[in-house]
Amino acid sequence: MDRQEEEDDDAALREAGGGASFPGGWLRRLSRELHWSFVLAVVAVYGACQGVGDAVGGVAAGYYWKDVQRVQPSAAQFYQGFVSAPWVVKPIWGLLTDVVPVAGYRRRPYFLLAGVIGASSMLTLSLHRKLGIMPAILALTAQSAGAAVADVTVDALVAQNSITHQPLAADMQSLCGFSSSVGALLGFSISGLLVHSMGSQGALGLLSIPSALVFLAGVLLKERRVTDFDYKQVHRKFYKAIQSMGATLKCAEVWRPCVYMYVSLSLSLDIQAGMFYWYTDPIVGPGFSEEFIGLVYSVGSIGSLLGVLLYQISLKDYPFRGVLFWGQVLSSLAGMLDLIMVTRLNTRIGIPDYVFAVIDNSVSQMVGRLKWLPLLVLCSKLCPPGIEGTFYALLMSIQNAGLLMSGWWGGLMLHLLNVTRAEFSNLWVAVLIRNLSRLLPLMLLFLVPQSDQNSMLLPAEMLQDNESTEARKGGQDTAEFSVLVADDSSCHALNVAVEDERIKVVDAGTGTVELIPLMNEIQDRGS
Repeated sequence: MDRQEEEDDDAALREAGGGASFPGGWLRRLSRELHWSFVLAVVAVYGACQGVGDAVGGVAAGYYWKDVQRVQPSAAQFYQGFVSAPWVVKPIWGLLTDVVPVAGYRRRPYFLLAGVIGASSMLTLSLHRKLGIMPAILALTAQSAGAAVADVTVDALVAQNSITHQPLAADMQSLCGFSSSVGALLGFSISGLLVHSMGSQGALGLLSIPSALVFLAGVLLKERRVTDFDYKQVHRKFYKAIQSMGATLKCAEVWRPCVYMYVSLSLSLDIQAGMFYWYTDPIVGPGFSEEFIGLVYSVGSIGSLLGVLLYQISLKDYPFRGVLFWGQVLSSLAGMLDLIMVTRLNTRIGIPDYVFAVIDNSVSQMVGRLKWLPLLVLCSKLCPPGIEGTFYALLMSIQNAGLLMSGWWGGLMLHLLNVTRAEFSNLWVAVLIRNLSRLLPLMLLFLVPQSDQNSMLLPAEMLQDNESTEARKGGQDTAEFSVLVADDSSCHALNVAVEDERIKVVDAGTGTVELIPLMNEIQDRGS
């Protein structure tokens, strides 16, 4: 397949996607082009584990820290930071999925491992009624690690398919966001009822069910099998993968967007614990019940879903800078709704708390999704071939590090402003500071590329050569994946390394093409 044929295929995909703006079209198109088991894996991870799981877990964990462990909101904010630590080290999981196949498979075993870790940790937390703070943190961190492993594995599939099927990149991210939003809608709808009827620990125990679905996705995933893998070379491949990531990060086309992503997220201070404690306080706050908290978040998930649909229908073809600019501005403006509610201005103009809380959360969720999806597309476009899972995980870990710092800075601000379990007089100051801080990243928007979201962002020198592309898109019976390494500090030297060290791609029909070996013969497992 030559370059013209590849471009014709991409054009055909774009044309086919013209009528696939709604979920049914995405599912049919992605199932046809990428296999239904890929769609199932996305739905299991983003819909069940992160959508339903994060929704139920978020509400249940809030009540768990507040009512069972009885900690201050600033402390709860810090503990949540520790729980999210496995998401910051996602490159480790990415390296494992890219470099170390288990029983001949690169993705399936990690889905299975994630399911086992997540289910066992939540069952442990729910069955032990008098856990101390440290054992509780360890159990929640283990569940978070399972979710992170599942996430990085499916992200590797998304990034790999974004390289081989460029026009489907936005559709795949839309499917991820849509699954997450629908799952969150379902999860938040039942979260309050579950906490009220089973208690926070019982609700957390039910998170073993999404983990079981991830395990099932691992069983059913279609994947090519590696044979005769030389595990003695794992350390060398780890070194080459790390060297390749370092070379890629030195490219201006890569590190500039990374700086923007980290700063934009870390400056959006997270004070969710303070808001949650205020929401549920019956004296100073509105005193929402468990059921109504779940209802507020569930209706808010509709806003998140609308954000996904709006992005897919109207915004996915706009330049990155424009979408991210308005995402930051709208995020700051949407945060002012919290300020209105905390200062009780809504009651003065005749809008009840329960109505305004629903509006507030719906708008915030929609704007948050519009801000998040372009960043995910941007990350998928920055992944070099051969280490898609590892590098996408690295980009996600940069984002998660930003979110972690956002939570810790927010917790520190709550502590300094003396926002406690019963004292909320300075909460409005925290909300105002958070809203203003969301405008600061606009000063770094020049670091984001001006191109639209369907363009290639990596230099041509970093992309795999035509022979490798042909081998992967042509569906040969045997092929190998590579870690492309540059010894020079510049990103353009990566092409020299590709020419000097190549994987061995075996094509039964045409003979052998020399490239760097990462994996030996890969056999198709079949449908």
